[in-house]
Amino acid sequence: MYVYNYIEMARVTGVPISFLLSRGQSIKVMSQILRKAQERNLVVPNRKSNSQQQSEGGVAYEGATVLDANTGYYQKPIATLDFASLYPSIMMAHNLCYCTLVHPRDVKNLPPDSISKTPCGDHFVKADVCKGILPEILEQLLGARKRAKGDLKKETDPFKKAVLNGRQLALKVSANSVYGFTGATVGQLPCLEISAGTTAYGRNMIDHTRKLVMEKYNRKNGYETDADVIYGDTDSVMVNFNFTGTDKEVVEKSMKLGEEAAEYISTTFPKPIKLEFEKVYFPYLLMSKKRYVGLVWTNPEKFDKMDSKGIETVRRDNCLLVRDMVTTALNKILIERNVDAAIAYVKSKIADLLMNRTDMSQLVVTKALSKAGENYAAKMAHVELAKRMEKRDPATAPKTGDRGAYVIIKGVMGAQAHEKAEDPIYALEHNLPIDTQYYLEHHIKAPLTRIFEPIMKNVGSLFAGYESDCRVLSMTIF
Repeated sequence: MYVYNYIEMARVTGVPISFLLSRGQSIKVMSQILRKAQERNLVVPNRKSNSQQQSEGGVAYEGATVLDANTGYYQKPIATLDFASLYPSIMMAHNLCYCTLVHPRDVKNLPPDSISKTPCGDHFVKADVCKGILPEILEQLLGARKRAKGDLKKETDPFKKAVLNGRQLALKVSANSVYGFTGATVGQLPCLEISAGTTAYGRNMIDHTRKLVMEKYNRKNGYETDADVIYGDTDSVMVNFNFTGTDKEVVEKSMKLGEEAAEYISTTFPKPIKLEFEKVYFPYLLMSKKRYVGLVWTNPEKFDKMDSKGIETVRRDNCLLVRDMVTTALNKILIERNVDAAIAYVKSKIADLLMNRTDMSQLVVTKALSKAGENYAAKMAHVELAKRMEKRDPATAPKTGDRGAYVIIKGVMGAQAHEKAEDPIYALEHNLPIDTQYYLEHHIKAPLTRIFEPIMKNVGSLFAGYESDCRVLSMTIF
């Protein structure tokens, strides 16, 4: 079935299977453009990238909108409204393509009703005049994805479902990469009029959605409560309808109104742009832009899972203690809904750490050695440790491509982290003391502060008094 997955992708994008393993996304887009251009007897220009743009990083237009986050711990359902395939649907709806772009000098020669103007001021002919190549490619990719999702719903075998899910996700990535292809100024066919116009339409749509939600869903229009848009990010808007009642009642009401809002707002956009109600978060902890966590509900009976973004629970370069503390604290806050228990748990774990009751395995940090040590510009803990281990025993020292494991031990006052990094086994064998204060200051404080800041009035009280406790402890050890 994995081979079939590659065959499907190769068939849709028109590239050899070997390219799917060895090349990136742009070759797939370029292949589809060449195939469509041949069907229309069009010639694709061979353009060279601008060296100045390459040196500047290749990005020269404004990206997506991220609405200001009304941070807080929401114990009311938050409905999530998502645009389905936002950028591809914008390109299809407004017929954005290389072959439909109108040069400014030619705008006056065309009937006004045959062209559309992007928020950036560029003009494109409408689909009834000339259908763009890129919209056709996107229709094909999204059509294949729709078929894969349809098969996924019917399939019962877990293995086949996983393969079909992988296929629809791959097709989604390929569709989204068409927009990226036009905005890559270091690529083969950059066209900022398309990419900038696409993101500009997206920004306007997010603002438009927020405006309609606030205008329509309020007591003045006969609704039970006044709705608030608490956050918006690229292709989604988070809405608090402010319902009160039992968990089941408020989730049901939020789902119903979320579906209604999605349908209503979708009618204000040209097809195939569609706003969908996806899920409800309840409770919901919004820490900042790009950082939130909540329990996902897709039915009012029981939550499905905990969903997070920008939280230190899955990053491999965090020590296990941080991941465990963050995960447990979030479980107590969101699932048990007991903030006091979460605070007590965090304080007890910090006390255990500073009193050397934490197992060293919980403090091991791993980072990848992506290149040879001499090629790193700055001195990094895992790199400098690898050099020292190479001198001790080359056979056991981590090599390029490995993940180097280390702990931070106590050192002389003012010593840098790369000077205090040590191999965990070596530290155990030689009974080297752990720099617990370093872990508190550099690993624990930041993620826990982000979690508790929207909840507590004085988040500093989580760590209050531990600095002096640690100094006393250090004096006792030595």
